[in-house]
Amino acid sequence: MGVTDVAVIVVVLAVAAVAAWRFVGSVRGTRDCCSGAAKGDAPARAPRPADTNPAHYPYAATLEVGGMTCEHCAARVATALDELGGTWAEVDLAAGTARLRSKAPIDEAAVRGAVEAAGYELRGVSR
Repeated sequence: MGVTDVAVIVVVLAVAAVAAWRFVGSVRGTRDCCSGAAKGDAPARAPRPADTNPAHYPYAATLEVGGMTCEHCAARVATALDELGGTWAEVDLAAGTARLRSKAPIDEAAVRGAVEAAGYELRGVSR
């Protein structure tokens, strides 16, 4: 066995060890599923919109979002929706929903694109 073979084996074992560590943490409930971060760590989230006065958002919809399993997932969905511009999203992980407020009529195609680009599924929209 050459040096290259040994190096490849070491790399494969290291990757397998990290994957196993994250999997065990997720199964035990001590680590988030998508980020591997310890439960209780603050989820990565872009700053909330400066304007969080509901009266300034005449349009609203409740989105049913599939695939969210942890606080990091919810933060990713909220961030993706907030980045649409003129929007403010609040995600309820337990219900699997996001309340989206908008200053302009809600473009369902843009909302679907943002949710799917974040890695989740938009299952329904109710206004």
